[in-house]
Amino acid sequence: MAKRSEHRPVVMAFERKTISVPIANILPLRVMDERTKKSPKYLQIQSSIREVGLVEPPVVARSNGEKHKYLLLDGHLRLEAMRELGIMEVSCLIATDDEAFTYNKRISRIATIQERNMILAAIKRGVPEERIAKVLNVNVSNIQIKKRLLEGICPEAAEFLKDKHVPIHTFAQLRKMLPMRQIEAAQLMVAMNKYSIPFAKSLVGATPSDQLVDWAKPKQVDGLTAEQVALMEQESEKLDREFRLMERSYGDDHLDLVVAVGYLLRLIENARVVRYLAQNFSELLAEFQKVAESHKATA
Repeated sequence: MAKRSEHRPVVMAFERKTISVPIANILPLRVMDERTKKSPKYLQIQSSIREVGLVEPPVVARSNGEKHKYLLLDGHLRLEAMRELGIMEVSCLIATDDEAFTYNKRISRIATIQERNMILAAIKRGVPEERIAKVLNVNVSNIQIKKRLLEGICPEAAEFLKDKHVPIHTFAQLRKMLPMRQIEAAQLMVAMNKYSIPFAKSLVGATPSDQLVDWAKPKQVDGLTAEQVALMEQESEKLDREFRLMERSYGDDHLDLVVAVGYLLRLIENARVVRYLAQNFSELLAEFQKVAESHKATA
């Protein structure tokens, strides 16, 4: 007779209530360098906290060794921004496990098109554009550009890019192409994980004239002659064919890398391992964290 399966109780990932913790009692697991603190993302977070307060509480775990001390699992940028703004305490979620990086991995950072949708929703609710600009730490003109972000972009191309971090001026380059070419360009961007303005310009330069919106207008690319542009179109077609062939064998070549990176991510999700590496192999930990950040950025 088969044994009845035992039902294990579900363990909660967080304590039921948030608590207010002095920022001085929260121990970050990585150092915030000056370059990061000058980044647009950090300045945007700082501006948002200044204008509307903290939206998403940091995630911490109780320190086993020191009473009233907490390990910071998620929210390094938010915590540093609050520290610079002179905020002394912050409401935190208390995790029941001290697995580092796990929470960052579950968070989907806002993409360009998603941000545009949020801006439109806020404007529809009556929020002034000036207020939105202050929260996002940008000029009002930037908000107006993002409002019109998808004008002239076909829905299929927008679908490919909806969860990607794409510079807003890259969309201006896509508008120069007809819908079918926009779709091809968006597919290439996603496949190569390149969304920069120069890359978008190169795609426009390699696009045959009959696939451009202004097909009757002579195509001009800065620094290139008409003959060089024509050669670029030929090379682009050749590259596209080679790329399609490469796609067929990409899966097998990529599998080993995925397995290795997956193991590395699981390794540094453990706060105990992170602390050990920080104390004994700090340079190695820094390289591991770069791999983890790169993986999160492309995931």
